[in-house]
Amino acid sequence: MQRYSLLPAALLSLALSTVSVQAANADTSWLASWTASPQAVWGSYFVLPANVPAVLHEQTVRQVARLSVGGPRVRIVLSNAYGKVPLRIGAATVALAASGSAIAAGSLRTLTFSGQPAATMAPGAPLVSDPINLSVPDLARLTVSVHLPQPSATATFHWDGRETAWIAPQDQTRSLRIDDAPGVQTTTARLLLSAIEVEAAPGAQAVAILGDSITDGASASLGIDARWPDFLAERLAPHGVAVINAGISGGRLLSDGMGENALARFERDVLAQPGVRTVVVLLGINDISWPGTAFAPRAQRPTLEELSSGYAQLVAQARSRGVRVIGATVTPFAGALPGTPLSDYYQKEKDALRQQVNAWIRASGLFDAVLDFDAWARDPAHPLRLLPAYDSGDHLHPGDAGNRALAEGIALPLLLNGQSPRPAYKAVLR
Repeated sequence: MQRYSLLPAALLSLALSTVSVQAANADTSWLASWTASPQAVWGSYFVLPANVPAVLHEQTVRQVARLSVGGPRVRIVLSNAYGKVPLRIGAATVALAASGSAIAAGSLRTLTFSGQPAATMAPGAPLVSDPINLSVPDLARLTVSVHLPQPSATATFHWDGRETAWIAPQDQTRSLRIDDAPGVQTTTARLLLSAIEVEAAPGAQAVAILGDSITDGASASLGIDARWPDFLAERLAPHGVAVINAGISGGRLLSDGMGENALARFERDVLAQPGVRTVVVLLGINDISWPGTAFAPRAQRPTLEELSSGYAQLVAQARSRGVRVIGATVTPFAGALPGTPLSDYYQKEKDALRQQVNAWIRASGLFDAVLDFDAWARDPAHPLRLLPAYDSGDHLHPGDAGNRALAEGIALPLLLNGQSPRPAYKAVLR
């Protein structure tokens, strides 16, 4: 009898311990402040090069990412989403960025995983670090360094990071800079790093942007945070609202390509990110224009009904989690990608479908609100084309000025979702 009487006491002790932990954490929560959606690394069969080493071994990968909202502590999320074997992390650090690969003096922190400085990522899984006492301001740039001591196939990446990353020999996670190391390589892809979260007050919110290369920033200037979600983050940070970029260059709503289709990755890249209360959807141009090009020579173009059903499924997924969905119209693209193997990306019948999709987005009533990017970005004199001042030059992607204009055209109350402005977070380096 006595041995059975111990069980309720043990359960009571565990319950009290749980309540104590919950009470201690009642005044804080975690908020996604930066993300890069994972993709499977493709082989030489694809029209665009992957631009990453096939294998990393006894090397350090150092990357810089700009947060949106700051906080007193951070944690890092790595991804082995498309790996088929475990991936060993030998050491990892985070620091405030200085310039290039250099870090700010006194800011270096060692990352741990379940209390240990090394860890193994299971195939297909993420790896979340322990919280790190590093106070970071709004819009801070952080440097994350990861050492891979064993041969590790690069199965998971984010192809278009719009930042320089450095791959240096040996464990250089604690080096003040690594770009001058012998044998260093560079890439503009993201490797391993998929999210940075900050400790925030309860109720803190994030806006996620689900999109393709226009959101991913395919023609934004490298290294200066000039994608349209970056400019939006600058506007929302003073309100305590984070912006996370879930764009994938080449991304499509319905079909896989340079990443899984948006319906398949929506849960991981948006709904599972802590603090997301609103999502902006800017998708469709690749569904419309990829079929028949070198990207997808045998693919069939979807119908308006198929695309509208796809948008409706996104909305259904989001609303089941209490997340608002704002639809954005698809921007003009006449004359897109001239002089490239994709010069047939634009065709009149494709544009006709784009306009049908836009009319449906505006009139369907499906979304909680609509951002008319098409109207904001087009040339009034030639409405099937981007305004020249916004055009990056390829007639498909906005340049830096166009990205800023799209972000500044958004009425912030649509995104604040009842959030009251709060003072900008001021970091105190300890």
